[in-house]
Amino acid sequence: MAVGIGVAGAGTVGGTVVRRLVEERELVTARTGLELEVRRVAVRDLKRPRPFTVPRGVVTAHVMDLVDDEAVDLVVELMGGLEPAGTLVLAALRAGKPVVTANKELVAARGPELVRAASEGGVSLLFEAAVGGGIPIIRPLTETLAGEPIERVLGIVNGTTNFILTAMTESGGSFADALADAQRRGYAEADPTADVSGADAAAKAAILASLAFGVWVAPDQVHREGIDRIGSEDLASASRLGYTIKLLAVAERTPGGVVARVHPAMVPLAHPLAAIRGATNAIFIEGPSVGELLFAGPGAGGEPTTSAVLGDVIDAARELLAGAQVAPRIRFGPGSVGAFDAVPTRWCLRLDVEDSPGVLAQVAAAFGDAGVSLQSVWQDGRGDRATLLLVTHTAAESAQRAAVSALEALPVVAEVSSAIRVEGE
Repeated sequence: MAVGIGVAGAGTVGGTVVRRLVEERELVTARTGLELEVRRVAVRDLKRPRPFTVPRGVVTAHVMDLVDDEAVDLVVELMGGLEPAGTLVLAALRAGKPVVTANKELVAARGPELVRAASEGGVSLLFEAAVGGGIPIIRPLTETLAGEPIERVLGIVNGTTNFILTAMTESGGSFADALADAQRRGYAEADPTADVSGADAAAKAAILASLAFGVWVAPDQVHREGIDRIGSEDLASASRLGYTIKLLAVAERTPGGVVARVHPAMVPLAHPLAAIRGATNAIFIEGPSVGELLFAGPGAGGEPTTSAVLGDVIDAARELLAGAQVAPRIRFGPGSVGAFDAVPTRWCLRLDVEDSPGVLAQVAAAFGDAGVSLQSVWQDGRGDRATLLLVTHTAAESAQRAAVSALEALPVVAEVSSAIRVEGE
């Protein structure tokens, strides 16, 4: 018996999904025993050319046709955004139709509601493609590692920003030049705000934290900083000290609860994440039994995301035909979300200061008064001014920020040029 597929959205990913479902139908059947048939494709513009061929009447401009059409057994949502995607997904789940989505924004914003609707409808909600593109990470977190008390997750989860930082590191060029190159190559949108501000990574961090620790973390509970203030001098300073800079998503269990954050971080060159170049994504998991696990692969583009979507479609179709649960249901347990201010962090600061006796003593005193000690100090004099590179020992995030505020108030400090956290040691 064929499983009827309804796809909402036929853009870069949606169009590729439909094309592969049509063109590779016999291959999928040969490898899985499943017959997958595209029966509805919902699009915004019926006149726009598409990279696939389907029978007349399959393409519709009405997204709810995917729920109302009894021939559609399984809904694939690839429109993106909160609406009308949210209405479609909820309606499909409540109608007893499993849903596959790559919509990180929707999953991050309305995860508990969607998971509850899937449970009540007795069907699956699958979203492997929502985090990490083609990297299989949702299944490992919810299945293979379900019994592992994960301690920490570090991730490069945005290919655009990793491409930009890699280009700046390797060429010594500016942020603007690297961004323009990313846009020419199709890695960055015309409006790259969601990527460079860290918003895209924050949505993914919320999902990763929720699945890794079983406590729902909303996007607005993720501390977020972008890479738009990272300059060539920051990258040069990092290299001088044996680091590289990455935009990291970090999720960890702390005594005060689960904490998730996204920000630029200096990563030691010996750490596996430091070697992740270009638009590649990578997720590093730490646990007491498994030690350290690294998942890496292409994080951007239609084809990698399509592969993740198709994997979910196959799992959902198997469940429909078997009449039994195949993919485990996602569940969230009791727990709390902690405050980032209490998390122990390490920082690297670059200061522009007067080059005169007693300056370093005043700087050290400012750190000491805030309860932060210094691990290393590097100074480069240039006449009556000097650049100081300072790496701190671990202290509470709030103490590190208090130290920065005290430095900014010192007359001998012309500028705190940058303050970047250190991770991975």
